[in-house]
Amino acid sequence: MADYVLVLTTVPSADAAAKLSRSAVEAGFAASGQVSGPIETTYRHLGEVCEGTEWQIAFRAPQDRYPELEAHLIEQHPYDSPEVIALPIVAAPSAYLEWITRATR
Repeated sequence: MADYVLVLTTVPSADAAAKLSRSAVEAGFAASGQVSGPIETTYRHLGEVCEGTEWQIAFRAPQDRYPELEAHLIEQHPYDSPEVIALPIVAAPSAYLEWITRATR
């Protein structure tokens, strides 16, 4: 298992992205939250194909903080069943990884 993760989620507005990103970083669950958007999303919901505009947040966190970050995102997220995906960071400069650790302790 990787020691660090990149956690992705999407939200319906720039304001929701800023709020969720800030709250996770302030709580120390993630070292940073990078907001990208707007992005156009096509998805299936209740049997229908839908389209919408979202903003994506990419969080950087130590693996051991993931359970707290996931719980926070689900609790604070505007969607009923949000996307929260953790991808392992398999390689990065040691100074960068040390910063992630320091920023979340």
